[in-house]
Amino acid sequence: MMNAFYLLLGSEGALADRALAKLQAEFKEESAEITTIDASDALVGDIADALAPSLFSERRGLIIKDLQDLPEDSKAEVTRYLDQPDPTMTVVFVHKGGVKGKALLDAIKKVKPEIVPCDAIKKESEKEDFVKGLFQDAGRKATPGAIKAMVGALGNDLRELQSAVSQIALDAPAGAIDEAMVDKFHQGRIETTGFDVADATIDGNLPVALITLRSALETGTDPVMVTSAIASSLRSLAKVSGTNRGTKSFELAGQLGMAPWQIDKARRQLQSWTPRGIASAVEAIAKADADVKGASSDPIFALEKALQTIAAARAQR
Repeated sequence: MMNAFYLLLGSEGALADRALAKLQAEFKEESAEITTIDASDALVGDIADALAPSLFSERRGLIIKDLQDLPEDSKAEVTRYLDQPDPTMTVVFVHKGGVKGKALLDAIKKVKPEIVPCDAIKKESEKEDFVKGLFQDAGRKATPGAIKAMVGALGNDLRELQSAVSQIALDAPAGAIDEAMVDKFHQGRIETTGFDVADATIDGNLPVALITLRSALETGTDPVMVTSAIASSLRSLAKVSGTNRGTKSFELAGQLGMAPWQIDKARRQLQSWTPRGIASAVEAIAKADADVKGASSDPIFALEKALQTIAAARAQR
């Protein structure tokens, strides 16, 4: 039986997504009717209506996302309910943490909800645990080397890791997923077109990069996949740039969390780059990433501009 209240608390959206997916699966098992409200869009009465007792006494669930953005006028609808919860109802609060909406958060904590921490993950070991858990959720086993390689390639964005794990879990043959499969996966289907754009851009071949970008977008590649592929390639350059050229790539693989082929490729690309150029390129792709995620009204133009900036940064001395 589910609890009356759950509180998903913390700034890491990917962890909140994962916890929410598990709770939604439980709702489904209990044949509960689910209502989801984005707090910032809530109108006066929306939450009270969703919490009102049901005539048919069936199981129900209410998910309130981004609780920290709940308008002042709607807060009383939540606090009134906390003292007299409906036994057929489960309420899931999703809050990013911080001081915004703290009074309401404190009131919720007093009714002893089940708290699911969703704090930002910084440590490599925690990211590896996260990936291991995602594979378990998907009913798959992955070797420690495969998990390390996934984190090494995509560890800066947990949402990317989520989508990559679900993709590889679907595509990989039965049995444990190993490092070779992860390498093949990066060279293969998912984000291939994104990495083609990244390779041409980092090689300074702007005409090919722009043509490949257009082709990738036309065949349905999400612009976010392109920025993430370029960011991933630049991260590889930055990681490898600090290593001793005499050290064999397979000796560095564990230390850098990269596959040997990725290290060899980054070393080849690095011959044309300076630290200053890499820094300019990283800045350009960070801006493009924000643009394609909503900061710009024309994400395609923002991407093309980023490719031009990065290709030019390669020539910086």
